[in-house]
Amino acid sequence: MRNILLLIALLITESLLAQGGRQPLDIRMDFESYDPPSTLVVPEHPTTRAKYPFIDVHSHHWRMDTANLDKLIREMDSLNMGIIVNLSGRGGRTLKAMTENIAKQYPNRVAVFTNINLRSIDDPDWTEETVKQIEFDVANGARGLKIYKSQGMFNTDSSGNRIRINDPRIDPVWAKCGELGIPVIIHAADPRPFWQPLDSLNERWLELKLRPGRKREADDPAPWETIIAEQHDVFRKHPNTTFINAHFGWFANDLARLDSLMAEFPNMYVEFGAVIAELGRQPRMANWFFEKHQDRILFGKDAYHPEEYHTYFRVLETADEYFPYYKRYHAFWKMYGLDLPDEILKKVYYKNALRIIPGLDASLFPE
Repeated sequence: MRNILLLIALLITESLLAQGGRQPLDIRMDFESYDPPSTLVVPEHPTTRAKYPFIDVHSHHWRMDTANLDKLIREMDSLNMGIIVNLSGRGGRTLKAMTENIAKQYPNRVAVFTNINLRSIDDPDWTEETVKQIEFDVANGARGLKIYKSQGMFNTDSSGNRIRINDPRIDPVWAKCGELGIPVIIHAADPRPFWQPLDSLNERWLELKLRPGRKREADDPAPWETIIAEQHDVFRKHPNTTFINAHFGWFANDLARLDSLMAEFPNMYVEFGAVIAELGRQPRMANWFFEKHQDRILFGKDAYHPEEYHTYFRVLETADEYFPYYKRYHAFWKMYGLDLPDEILKKVYYKNALRIIPGLDASLFPE
């Protein structure tokens, strides 16, 4: 009976549309295919170049130990990017080779953060050797330490147990970073919906359908809340160390909660790599947050694709309404510009980074 009714409905629809000279409606269209252009007519200000030179504190470039940097610098210039921070320094001799290669080409345009290896944390001299590595790396140009999400999720010790990011054996590393005056940027976990059931109530359903490897079970490798709490424990235990919470700490969709964390952890800064779409869909709340925490927000992008910066500029600088994000599976909603005032823009674009990341060339930026 149901099939007969559907057939009748289809025949009626096709007949009506045929009378109007239009193509028949395909009622079999799936969700992914439904993406009609908006009929809304509003002022548009696509922005391909930042209003002020900026520092991207969250980027990844693996071969800077040997690469010719000319193309990268040309792209940076086209975007008005003053300095890019490569978080993939790896440490030791590789980092030294990177900083030496950069120094020969564009010494004031690229900063490098180092990384550490948690996999050998069971070695009796792991803590001592890792602290020595941090000292060596800073002496050879490292401007900070980057902790990957794998280091609180997938790295295991010799017994196969997940290494918690607040493992006490790492405490001397955080303390050393504070002593040396370098910030630590930590990416903990992933968006919370990745841990939630993949059903019609999951806002990331399309992304997880297209990228199934991102889906996590409730306790795989640990509950989301557990991993996030471990990160916060590190911030709490090391008040003399500056931490940059990557991706707004995955609270860009809950700025009231993030506001409470900013109050609890005065040593915590945030950057908005890969979460600009969350800010763009709540312009009034985001404006409130930027106004209140203007001295502790940094510009971050994450994956380096020059054309994607344009959306970041548009969200931050314009008052545009109802424009799309560049990855529909990542954010199927439309966004709105925050139209931030110049003084806040300057802080987000470069002033805050200059204050907490040592050794950056302030002469590249306005006063």
